[in-house]
Amino acid sequence: MEKLNDKVVLCGANAYEQKYYFNKDFSKIPESIQEELHIICVLFTEEVGGIFTIGFEEDGELVFETQAAPEDYLYDEIGAGLLVRKIRDTKQDILQSLSLYYRVLFLHEDISELLGEED
Repeated sequence: MEKLNDKVVLCGANAYEQKYYFNKDFSKIPESIQEELHIICVLFTEEVGGIFTIGFEEDGELVFETQAAPEDYLYDEIGAGLLVRKIRDTKQDILQSLSLYYRVLFLHEDISELLGEED
């Protein structure tokens, strides 16, 4: 499984190399969600520049990371923070589903406990 700083990388985009990456370990995620992630990542780097990744913390929490090369004076750090907040607000359902998917299939947590269902 692809890791970066002890986080499992789901996908990311790089404005400098104009590339998109999707972790093949998550190939069972529906194609429509994969396409949505592709759009999110690429539009993010087109708007603010730099490198943008979506991944999972050890506990299954979804995490967004953005960074820029030191010589990149066009990178918009404030815009990046605002755009991350906008993605979290507008894509909340998809993001929660991805976190649940990871916690059940990769961390082997009990789905009934995660959904708050009682026996």
